[in-house]
Amino acid sequence: MEERGKRTTESGWHCHLGWLRPGLGVKRWLFLLALGVGALSLAIASILRALYPLPMLFYYLTGQFLPRSVRIAVFLLVGSGLLGFGLWGLNRSLLEPFVVGSVCSLPQALYEYRRRERGPKVVVIGGGHGQATLLRGLKAYTTNLTAIVTVADDGGSSGRLRRELGVLPPGDFRNCIAALADDESLVTQLFQYRFGGEASLTGHSFGNLLITAMAEITGSFESALEASSRVLAIQGRVLPSTLQAITLCADVQRADGSPMRVCGESRIPQPGSRVLRVTLEPASPLAYPQAVQAILEADLIVLGPGSLYTSLLPNLMVPQIAQALRNAAAPRVYVCNVATQVGETEGYTAGDHWAALQQHVGTDVASVMMVNTRIPAHTTLPEGVAWVRGDLSGVAVRVLREDLVDESVGWRHDSDKLARAVLRLIPDKSRRVVQLLRLLEP
Repeated sequence: MEERGKRTTESGWHCHLGWLRPGLGVKRWLFLLALGVGALSLAIASILRALYPLPMLFYYLTGQFLPRSVRIAVFLLVGSGLLGFGLWGLNRSLLEPFVVGSVCSLPQALYEYRRRERGPKVVVIGGGHGQATLLRGLKAYTTNLTAIVTVADDGGSSGRLRRELGVLPPGDFRNCIAALADDESLVTQLFQYRFGGEASLTGHSFGNLLITAMAEITGSFESALEASSRVLAIQGRVLPSTLQAITLCADVQRADGSPMRVCGESRIPQPGSRVLRVTLEPASPLAYPQAVQAILEADLIVLGPGSLYTSLLPNLMVPQIAQALRNAAAPRVYVCNVATQVGETEGYTAGDHWAALQQHVGTDVASVMMVNTRIPAHTTLPEGVAWVRGDLSGVAVRVLREDLVDESVGWRHDSDKLARAVLRLIPDKSRRVVQLLRLLEP
């Protein structure tokens, strides 16, 4: 029992001393507060001096009957104690309702927030579950995240809303917003909730409906994304690559060898077929200006992971997005998928993924390629899915081989492994990046 009490006391002291930890952005305000109290005390002392000789009440209240050294010591102790106790009480009264768990966790939470706030600017381009996976890992290290998302989706709930209400497809945006929010939050779970049953809402995601409603209320899709992001208090921002309604079309070779032209993102992946080339309609949509600006200001740009033809390339084929990537000073890393995708990249090696990128937008949009090297034992892949083999024929850029696979779902990337791997590509240009990279060491 005695040991337990000792640990509790030490924990309490550690909790309160946490406010003095460097990097919180708190000590400067405490210093200003102390200066203000000191200045106010001098003003009161000047007033009392102007009233000298003091009335009998003030004479005793100000301790004039005590020797000077004793009086100074007493007022220093009493003043410091009252100030400290007052700040402690104010902290509990004002902040306790907003802190999950103990108030003692607030200094640590504030420290983590400040650390991520000073993190590098990272742009992730893509769509689908692969992009959300990476964002989920990156948000632990920086809040300066920008997800640039395709608007070519036309399947499922997003497709229905696009056809019936004329809005841009919200599905991939919803996934990114949820990935950048608190995964354990009830609001996040609500945002990802999908209606079942036989009603007209069957198959719709609540988040898709919310973004669509926000677009009606705010008057624009980009304002809807911003408002939805505020609702979930996300660690970053989510932007469209273009605000134009685009359609993804593909020249596909059927299983029997005959060619076919397909329009509509959801219609392109067909088991047994091979995608020869994808195009956009219209062919040259205007890029969203904030997306271009984010690319040019980034410390790191990540292309993928995700569906090569239906998630990544629809972004890169927006001419101004591709040009911004060529002009960007930051490292641009293409993350190759861990496994092939049915009807899209069946039988592809890592070199085949790179060749498809080169065919559509040229290889100068990326400066590094990252491939997975590890195949988990005892992992059963879904039907038609295979590991992406490490054949890198024709790849003319720097190649990084990393263990990136998720142990629980072997055909997908692990969020934290991938985040750590890509963040190590940031040049040591500033002190904050050096500090971040030290935190990433195993």
